[in-house]
Amino acid sequence: MKAIHRENLGPALVSLVLLCAGCMAFWLLAGPVLSGSAGQGYDIQRMMLYYSTLPRLATALLAGAALALSGALFQQVLRNPLADPTTLGVSAGANLALVVVSLFIPGLLGAGRDIVALLGSSAAAAIVVGFGARRGFSPYSLVLSGLVLSLWCGGLSAILTYLNQRYLASLFIWGAGSLAQQSWVIPLSLIWKVGTVAIICALVIRPLSLLDLGESSSAALGVRLARLRIVVVACAVALAAFVTSAVGVIGFIGLVAPTLARLSGARRPVQLIFWSPLIGAGLLFLADSVLQLAAGGFGDFLPTGAVTAIFGSPLLLALLPRLKIRHRMQQPAARRHPPTWNIKVPVAIAAVSVLVLVTAGLLVGRGPGGGWTVLSGEFLDKLLAIRAPKVFAALASGAMLAVAGSILQRLTGNEMASPEVLGISAGATFGVAIALFAIAPGFSGQFAFAVGGAISVLTVILLSSRRSTFAPERVLLAGIALSAMVDAIVGVLSSTGDPRAVLLMRWMSGSTYLVDGTIATAEAAIGAALIAVALAARRWLDILPLGPAPTAAVGIPLARSRLALFGLSGLMTAAATLTVGPLSFVGLMGPHLAREAGLTRALPQMIGAALIGAGLMVAADFVGRTIVAPYQIPAGLVSALIGAPCLMFLLSRRR
Repeated sequence: MKAIHRENLGPALVSLVLLCAGCMAFWLLAGPVLSGSAGQGYDIQRMMLYYSTLPRLATALLAGAALALSGALFQQVLRNPLADPTTLGVSAGANLALVVVSLFIPGLLGAGRDIVALLGSSAAAAIVVGFGARRGFSPYSLVLSGLVLSLWCGGLSAILTYLNQRYLASLFIWGAGSLAQQSWVIPLSLIWKVGTVAIICALVIRPLSLLDLGESSSAALGVRLARLRIVVVACAVALAAFVTSAVGVIGFIGLVAPTLARLSGARRPVQLIFWSPLIGAGLLFLADSVLQLAAGGFGDFLPTGAVTAIFGSPLLLALLPRLKIRHRMQQPAARRHPPTWNIKVPVAIAAVSVLVLVTAGLLVGRGPGGGWTVLSGEFLDKLLAIRAPKVFAALASGAMLAVAGSILQRLTGNEMASPEVLGISAGATFGVAIALFAIAPGFSGQFAFAVGGAISVLTVILLSSRRSTFAPERVLLAGIALSAMVDAIVGVLSSTGDPRAVLLMRWMSGSTYLVDGTIATAEAAIGAALIAVALAARRWLDILPLGPAPTAAVGIPLARSRLALFGLSGLMTAAATLTVGPLSFVGLMGPHLAREAGLTRALPQMIGAALIGAGLMVAADFVGRTIVAPYQIPAGLVSALIGAPCLMFLLSRRR
């Protein structure tokens, strides 16, 4: 009994500290109004307190508890400490469904936003869990599928918002997680929905606890695993959908709250599921109270979801070295039937495909009447001068991102590692944001700031993961935390209304619209030089994945070689992000496709990945420029829409 009390003491203390800190911040907000004398007649301050501030804080408590419970359920039933509504794509699916319905079938919103969000979340969860079931619910396949789906849904939502700004502009702040309220309608609707799901969770807590014994042992005790997974996943999806429908996407709570509960002493599933909602409620309550206190009258215009990530990311990074992860990432199984062709065949096919795509990008387009035309005649030189910089900048950027992804995956032994997933692209974005808001430099200055941001993120990841010898789980968790924090800071900057925020958002979408000959030449030169250096390091990349002992035996300096290769990947990421933004997805897609083609050694894999990445970005630029002409869809977003379904298909085929 004393041991049980000690186990609960830590989570209880964390919950109490968070809730007390939130109450102190709330008292600073509401104290002057409550302690003042009541006004005669219509008291605007008390009306704002009763019908805006209090409902907002109640919504924060309910939303935080629901998201934390959702994350705890996902982590327990899927046996994955990285699972939460954000990493599994559930929140992104709900957001996309609401954006699509708002644009094309607005009448359905009147029938019920919860139904729309629930359908979107359920579809996303079905896709991710379906892929996970084909590979025994391995943490690797689940989180990779979830991140891919999140990126795809986010890219499609961004494209729809970009093309319909007049109708969907108001969704920007809401989509980032806005808790602003004008009445008690939303908290009152949330309380019974969350309460109903919590009751269902209480009924399945015992069989859920038996999963710690293993699938065979729990099945021998009478647990019906398939039915249990369906019920628990449905509860977790419903909680995330209800919150997304009410206040938008608030990420990170479902990941941080169970992690804090586990680190503070919650060991058994019943403890994790009980304390995680309390900690999640305290986290979101504190974040929103501090936001309102600091922002004053602008609190309604700052996304609380972004501020939550700013609070939670450093906390998770600080506690990461103490986290004992029980569920090791599973490496994908080796091919049973390796390809019989020579490795030169897929490389030649990729090279020819890139040549065809470049030719089409330069010569094929839309005419004044909207029909397809092949470039010729007297306007050939002028149109080529416009198209060529965009095509070759996309070519160089795609190649650099793919090679950077190959380096990161080989160094970490983690097929999920890429500039996008590990937050390196987000770090470059943060550097560019500082450049735009601070001194507004040209291309060289932006490149320097982007390099600084990318290298900073890499440094933090290395420092937080070195004690675990760069275990894939810790590297990935650090990348997710940093990416969320950087994206949150950029989101706060973008919501300020500063005119430079418009430029930042356009750049983040990955548009090549403003690329000229000078930028394209610089991008191509940087890409050629950095890729050449990467190819020269092929011996390191073949030996380093074997481990420290073989590396030292052949005379390779382990620390210096890792540092140099990580720095090289950061340089390539920064240079590519300047042109195609942080959402390109090529750094994850290119190495996977090269590996599927049988290119496993470092040199052929990097060459194949570079060609695939270059071709994917050129194709994305061409499609974005022509598919809805005269409008242009950013190439970075289009590449995510092209690459994600392809990678999901490959994952579904792998055993």
